[in-house]
Amino acid sequence: MADHGVTVQRFFVADSANGALEAAQRLKAKEIVLKAQILAGGRGKGIFNSGLKGGVHLTKDPKTVEQLAKQMIGYNLSTKQTPKDGVTVKKVMVAEALDISRETYFAILMDRACNGPVMVGSPQGGVDIEEVAVTSPELIFKEEIDIFEGIKDHQALQMAKNLGFQGPLQQQAADQIKKLYNLFLKIDAIQVEVNPFGETPEGQVVCFDAKINFDDNAEFRQREIFAMDDKSENEPIENEAAKYDLKYIGLDGNIACFVNGAGLAMATCDIISLNGGKPANFLDLGGGVKEAQVYQAFKLLTADPKVEAILVNIFGGIVNCAIIANGITKACQELELKVPLVVRLEGECCWIQTKSSLRVSVIHSSSKEEIILHITPTQYVQFVSHSTT
Repeated sequence: MADHGVTVQRFFVADSANGALEAAQRLKAKEIVLKAQILAGGRGKGIFNSGLKGGVHLTKDPKTVEQLAKQMIGYNLSTKQTPKDGVTVKKVMVAEALDISRETYFAILMDRACNGPVMVGSPQGGVDIEEVAVTSPELIFKEEIDIFEGIKDHQALQMAKNLGFQGPLQQQAADQIKKLYNLFLKIDAIQVEVNPFGETPEGQVVCFDAKINFDDNAEFRQREIFAMDDKSENEPIENEAAKYDLKYIGLDGNIACFVNGAGLAMATCDIISLNGGKPANFLDLGGGVKEAQVYQAFKLLTADPKVEAILVNIFGGIVNCAIIANGITKACQELELKVPLVVRLEGECCWIQTKSSLRVSVIHSSSKEEIILHITPTQYVQFVSHSTT
């Protein structure tokens, strides 16, 4: 952010307690803030398994920074956004602490409904914006930006006014807003969220904390940014899925989902839940899937000990069903599948031909015969849900 002219605190990142001490001494600041670096919010109210409370601490003594870092680095920090056991902290941010006289919220995000970027701001910053939207919706301001024309001066200035900046700070805030928009475009972000976007008693507008999400499709031209991605916080199975270009998110159910297309995958998870089951995962094959990916997807699903059944739901408009069928056949033969498998193939080169709008093949373990069912969408989900009970 600093490279794009956005005003932030002076800081260093350290991966050891000694490194944190050296960073604190180099800052030569009146007060220092130490922040645990994990990809989750709520750090300030988090708890370490070392016994330390809070992932954000203020101190004026560099030696205290070292002591705190010893209780952070290498330990798990649990917040409202982490798994139950927390996430291991490997790095800490040592920054110059600045007094904040007022906090606001500002974000730029891609909005499909608006076909482009939208600015969202509120004079009520430093808290969860979701709570503000519920309790004080009149304090949420939105402004669409024409992605071809870019942000206009009057738009930035109006947002600064809506955020409550006054006098010289108003123009300063507007300038920061324009720089944040330029950052948003240049790094192919889909969201830049600054909370708090605040002002200091000395009359400076500063981005005190920020979260940025990037467009995965822009990896080819943002290699330096994507090289910074720390995959150690991901579940191992998610990293394994990424190797084969599979979009996988683990859930806590027992029915594995094997679907192409994010929308269909979410609908499949929903219909499983509506019929009394619980999805074990979200798995999106994508449109350019090959047989090898199908095989690897089955390896991932069957490696999960929670899985008691597998539901395949494929729409052949973006993928050839024959590829899926061949991949499934190979996986069933080589992996010696031991759990019930329900397959629905619809569309191009469908391998099961019926007059029904739904094609379903249910394959149990080798001790049972293959079954072909002509049933409704709800019935096939009910079948796989009941097969796990």
